[in-house]
Amino acid sequence: MEFGAPPTLGQIFAAFSKISLTSFGGGLSGWMLREFVQRRRWLSEDQFLSGLSLAQAFPGVNVVNLAIWIGYQLRGSRGALVGALGMVVPAMLVAIVVAAAFGEIAHAPMAHRVLAGVAAAAVGLSLQMGIRAAYRAAVGAAPIVIMVITFGGIFLAQWPLLWVVGAMAPLSILLAWLRLRREAQASAQARVDSGAGVGAAGAAGAAGATAPADAADVEAETRL
Repeated sequence: MEFGAPPTLGQIFAAFSKISLTSFGGGLSGWMLREFVQRRRWLSEDQFLSGLSLAQAFPGVNVVNLAIWIGYQLRGSRGALVGALGMVVPAMLVAIVVAAAFGEIAHAPMAHRVLAGVAAAAVGLSLQMGIRAAYRAAVGAAPIVIMVITFGGIFLAQWPLLWVVGAMAPLSILLAWLRLRREAQASAQARVDSGAGVGAAGAAGAAGATAPADAADVEAETRL
């Protein structure tokens, strides 16, 4: 994937302001994926999903956490501040105006139908983001089992969210750490084997080069 030019602070603020002002009813993470990864190419998909995982693990609003993480990746601490301001300030000003105006149209049935349609679109964006993240996370049988148990426990069994996440998150982190450790060990072993193979090949080549010289010396001594 080819990345675009590093954005300026103004571009970061404008991008987050656009997202905050045009994403109604939720689904911001899916919109941010399309904007920063697919359209602008400021981040890779792996970077974005890593930031999404951290944003969901940290306290606070997920999309603001994600905006801080993306801004930090792009422009350090100043980028993090600008990203958070771009995500919060424009939408907050619009929300104040809309909340004041909604009192005048709240009694109209059409207003509620419009909001229901917007909510349906937001659910679709969130579902698309969830499916993409699940596809990336499903790297083996264990992650799939954890996702199924988490979904079934929260959505079907109606277990408390805090207890399910508190049990599944440490287990998932442990399994990911073990997998990364095995991959690192395998990579180190491959480098060792590769170095040994190169050394053996070099020794064989040196032996082959000295053998004709030894034979020539023996022949010269025989003639003498």
